[in-house]
Amino acid sequence: MTKRYDAIVLGGGPAGLTAGIYLARARLRTLIIDRGAVGGQMIMSYSVANYPGVLETSGHEIARTMRQQAQQFGCDIISNAEVTSFELGGADKRVEVEDEGVFTAGAVILATGGIPRTLGIPSEQAFKGRGISYCATCDGDFFTGKHIVAIGGGNSALEEAVALTRYAESVTVVHEFDHFQAHPYAVEEAKRNPKIRFLMEQDIKEFVGGESLEKVVVAHKRTGAITQIPASGCFIFIGYVPNTEELRGKVDLNARGEIVTDEDLRTSVPGVFAAGDSRAKRYRQITTAVADGTVAALSATEYLRELASETTARATRGPELSHAATAHEPA
Repeated sequence: MTKRYDAIVLGGGPAGLTAGIYLARARLRTLIIDRGAVGGQMIMSYSVANYPGVLETSGHEIARTMRQQAQQFGCDIISNAEVTSFELGGADKRVEVEDEGVFTAGAVILATGGIPRTLGIPSEQAFKGRGISYCATCDGDFFTGKHIVAIGGGNSALEEAVALTRYAESVTVVHEFDHFQAHPYAVEEAKRNPKIRFLMEQDIKEFVGGESLEKVVVAHKRTGAITQIPASGCFIFIGYVPNTEELRGKVDLNARGEIVTDEDLRTSVPGVFAAGDSRAKRYRQITTAVADGTVAALSATEYLRELASETTARATRGPELSHAATAHEPA
């Protein structure tokens, strides 16, 4: 079964949902496809306090509202979808989804987001799901009354460390540098929390335990001094890897695997746009993803309108050109 849309959005995080809202409001038949739960990394945020116009809430709640808006404006949404193939070249873009069929559209917005970055040490893999997590919202409650380690020094690490103190007896923030990359407000809030302590300039050496995690072993970067931190849980917040591996060879990517766009979020392929954490940019926040989704949708809308105008013009000129060619044919 093949179904035709005006635009297809690959990814249902804040960028993809915002794009869907704007496309549908422009009366364009729009499909959002997400390989996981709609909301993307946003749903992992326990608390969001800097989203303009909204008092402190959860990322899950923002995602729920965005999804409702997109659907109310007419978007079709497929979640937990397995995309088996896609073609982005040519006038008609094509996406095939397992058990759903084939979908075509004149424009595609890539909002594929990212996945949590891992440390890449062998014992990390061994304790995933047995003490190691990448989502405070998902798993924080499992460690009520326990000692927890949070790894990282950006906004996510410190904000989620604070959120984890709602459950944990204590949270030890471990960072590889002697300073944080987080905004001052996040640093100050974490430092004010009596349940949080800090270990700076540390390399993570090993995760140790039996059936579940028992301690995190770190080494000071300058002195080499080893510290064993007792911990039932460890949350890793060291950024994200763009979810673009399957886009290699289809659109231009930079050395980090991020999608390259211009200021209007056009990619190297006509009719294909990118938005959110999967594209090359400096800042990654819910608000920047929403802004990307807006710009990408407006650019895609303009592209489709120009395409429709060109098609109409060609159809109008067609008979005249044919007549002219006939008139000048030699006898």
